[in-house]
Amino acid sequence: MKRNDVINFKALEKELQAALIADEKYKRENAAKLRAVEQKVASYEEFRGIVLASHLKPLEQKDKMGGKRPVPWNCHTSQGRPFQDESNELSLSSWKSSA
Repeated sequence: MKRNDVINFKALEKELQAALIADEKYKRENAAKLRAVEQKVASYEEFRGIVLASHLKPLEQKDKMGGKRPVPWNCHTSQGRPFQDESNELSLSSWKSSA
């Protein structure tokens, strides 16, 4: 074996991990496609939505009940906070006057 023919194991392992991830994605999406066809979805958009959401996992019971969440999952619905920050709002008249 020549010196130039040295195997780069880190690159080989990285390529293997990428191939395993791609294979897992293919299998997951293919299973979602088969489920969607079996359910006889009404439209392509519904079919596509099922396939695109195939990576999502259902919540576990511990995720649904009990325990205080340290960070709200949707900050726009937190009580005491307006839906949209007033500091981010721009009026049309102020924008025109600056132009």
